[in-house]
Amino acid sequence: MEDMLPETEAALFKQASSLTELLKEHKGQDVSLLDLREINNWTDFFIIATVTSIAHMDGLERHIKEFCAENKIDILGSSRKSADDEWRLIDLGQMIIHLMTSRVREFYELERLWACLPQAGRQSTCNRQPYSSKSPQSSSSSSSS
Repeated sequence: MEDMLPETEAALFKQASSLTELLKEHKGQDVSLLDLREINNWTDFFIIATVTSIAHMDGLERHIKEFCAENKIDILGSSRKSADDEWRLIDLGQMIIHLMTSRVREFYELERLWACLPQAGRQSTCNRQPYSSKSPQSSSSSSSS
């Protein structure tokens, strides 16, 4: 069983890399592949891409579903609250794909959040800003009172 582990991990990394390239080929912007294997036990990779519109997000999701069908990868879930959501999460188990508008991606900064986690018993070296309670919706609207 241990002999299969590196081959399985290599195959998983290849799938994650292929999905990353697929998103780039279909105009996903600023596509990132985060390897979380050392710091997380519920998924191995985050794939994050910025979309230019909801229609673009829908198209990328369709390409992801086609890729998964061709490669026999199960889609465990897809999070979408309404037709105009700006963040779509596609759960493939060992890989989680985040499709986000630039506004939402800038607000949540997932790469920064996950890069700041302590690893292998050492302290984080990030200088995090304190938690802000403002939401993406409130940051784009101005009060006129």
